[in-house]
Amino acid sequence: MPYARATHLTRRGLLAAGGALGLGAALAACGDDKGKGSGSGKDAKVGKSGPWSFKDDRGTPVKLDRAPANIVAFTGVGAALYDYGIEVKGVFGPTTTKDGKADVQAGDMDVSKLTVLGNAWGQFNIEKYASLAPDVLITTMFDNAGTLWYVPDESKKKIAQLAPSVGISVYDRQLTQPLQRMWDLAESLGADMKAVKVTDAKKRFEAAAARLRAAAKAKPGLKVMAGSASDQLFYVSGTNLSVDLEYFKALGVNFVEPPQSAKKQGGGWYESLSWENVDKYHADIIMMDDRSSTIQPADITKATWKKLPAVKAGQVIARSPEPILSYDKCVPLLTGLAEALEKAKKVG
Repeated sequence: MPYARATHLTRRGLLAAGGALGLGAALAACGDDKGKGSGSGKDAKVGKSGPWSFKDDRGTPVKLDRAPANIVAFTGVGAALYDYGIEVKGVFGPTTTKDGKADVQAGDMDVSKLTVLGNAWGQFNIEKYASLAPDVLITTMFDNAGTLWYVPDESKKKIAQLAPSVGISVYDRQLTQPLQRMWDLAESLGADMKAVKVTDAKKRFEAAAARLRAAAKAKPGLKVMAGSASDQLFYVSGTNLSVDLEYFKALGVNFVEPPQSAKKQGGGWYESLSWENVDKYHADIIMMDDRSSTIQPADITKATWKKLPAVKAGQVIARSPEPILSYDKCVPLLTGLAEALEKAKKVG
């Protein structure tokens, strides 16, 4: 779970959104929720005609007369679908950085051509959403309650009135499961899953997984810590809920595991440490949250951080706590950790 969402733990109960004239009545009920963003997306590239249906991870079947053409998605979901040849009309969630460049969660999408309904937590422009005449909204879920990621609680009912939703769970399961679910979703939307680019990416993922398993087996004594930085706190993730860490652990990687009691404030996801106590756990390799909402290793100025053995040894790598769920984008997550294990030495 994203550490940067710590301030929203209580609010979410979890934690670390053309046809405007015809939709007038719905828009009147929706009010004036505002989000930032500009540009226009392209129609989804779909290759199927006739009725469309998909059962999401809430067990909810979505049925339409035709495959969705006007898709709106959480940014990372849009990026995953893009890798399979499906383009979305609009996105919500981290899409552009302060300098206007593509956020890490935008993947290979051309952000200048996307309609952005909200670029930060709590932002979701309902009026702009309605103007896209959405066929479906797609996002991930970080709990078992069916909470749609980055869809604001205060406006979720209004948003739900405009189009059905699909939720892909990334809660308490290994990475391969949501990867397959995204594959199934893309296929249902008309993606060519036999395209060389797609099949090659899956083969590269499988090879990268084998490499990581071998690297972990070769150096079982190396301890890896998954961390994230804010100005006031350092967060240490446990592996039991995160799709990437659960999978890496299953491949044999030896992780720092904060006790469950220490993760209570973090909803079971992570332990919060003051920077004075950042050396609580020994780690030979540190994986740091790569999202733009967190402080990156090069920008951490805390003396206690710089004294950590893994930091002094240069054994700090990036981690994507919200991985883009395409095989192409997940290959670097595996190879990066495998390479770190292969090169790392026991420190401390």
